[in-house]
Amino acid sequence: MRIDFISDVVCPWCAVGLWALQEAIRRTGIDAELHMQPFELNPDMPPGGCDLTDHLGKKYGRSPLELAKTHEMIGARGAAVGFTFDWQKRARIVNTFDAHRLIYWAALEGRDVSLARALMRAYHGEGRDVSDHATLVGIARDANFDAEGARAVLEADAYADVVRRTEQQWNDLEVAGVPTVIIDGKHVISGAQVSPVYEAALRQLTA
Repeated sequence: MRIDFISDVVCPWCAVGLWALQEAIRRTGIDAELHMQPFELNPDMPPGGCDLTDHLGKKYGRSPLELAKTHEMIGARGAAVGFTFDWQKRARIVNTFDAHRLIYWAALEGRDVSLARALMRAYHGEGRDVSDHATLVGIARDANFDAEGARAVLEADAYADVVRRTEQQWNDLEVAGVPTVIIDGKHVISGAQVSPVYEAALRQLTA
């Protein structure tokens, strides 16, 4: 079974969904190939990003109190699958294109999920700037990737074209939000579901 997980590193629901999906895969024991797919929530985000609260307030029309309530709900969902958010450290929203290039590089070794998880933990749990090249190299090194290889990818603008084409592919297929799970190229599950929902879907498709 091939599972494509379309997501963005800075999307909190994507972290919740990925952890829940992997828990469901473990529970079912199915033979599944999980592939990370790029999606940018804010492709026009400038270098250095911007204040997260201001950004979310303008984009979704949410007040700081409403955002705090949402964060509380997301935090509870994350805790249920073993993911920890630190809303104080996660203060800025940043561009993720280079992070997606690095995830594609990791996919060449079949380790894209591992790097994506490391990037999500670094951003949501530690507030690290996943648009900064030195930070990205450090995250890759800490996740047991070749630091010099990661640095070379970032400095050479490697895999930019393929990431853009892949993002456009999902856009052409009208994927408008993340996370989106596509199983065997045809079964779609939208949004961050709880593990039992993913598990039920996987069992149904393998039956």
